[in-house]
Amino acid sequence: MTYVTFEGGEGSGKSTQARLLANRLENPVITREPGATPLGVQLRALLLTSEEFDIDARAETLLMAADRAQHMAEVVRPGLAEGRVVLSDRSVYSSLAYQGAGRQLGVAQVKQLNEWALDGCWPDLVVLLDVQRETAQARLDRALDRLEQASEEFHKRVLESYRQMAADDPDHWVVVSAEGTIDDVSARVWSAVRTRLGWS
Repeated sequence: MTYVTFEGGEGSGKSTQARLLANRLENPVITREPGATPLGVQLRALLLTSEEFDIDARAETLLMAADRAQHMAEVVRPGLAEGRVVLSDRSVYSSLAYQGAGRQLGVAQVKQLNEWALDGCWPDLVVLLDVQRETAQARLDRALDRLEQASEEFHKRVLESYRQMAADDPDHWVVVSAEGTIDDVSARVWSAVRTRLGWS
């Protein structure tokens, strides 16, 4: 049983690369945060698309953690218990980067909050899709959500946080360049994940 998460800034290709990796595996669980459960769908709508009111940064963090706790209970833990590989588009590390660094609430504080929500179920491997901000922006050819609309300084802090987390924990992170074509990136992801996890 293995829990793999894809992380990175907006437009880095997380959902696409998670799906392509899933296509190489037998019966994986493919999921995302936020929004993978009935409760999560409602929370995702509040967090990403609501324009009726502002959401305080701490409230945003707590809502993300609530989604994560439900995600663990309904999707991740049951999948792992069945012996399946769980592939997730985002995980707890998104909160460390986006709310901890991006919103400047403190990575350590956000980590402490989420340790309770996760109840010990941290990802086994984090794939950081690293791409230049200019490349990522060119890929976002749709209406942007609340987080995507945040300032350039916000997104700079997020990216720097991801890179720092990867550098600080090389045993659990692999950094893959997300520049180039989808197929190029997919080949890099497969090579990195297969090597790290010992898959044939």
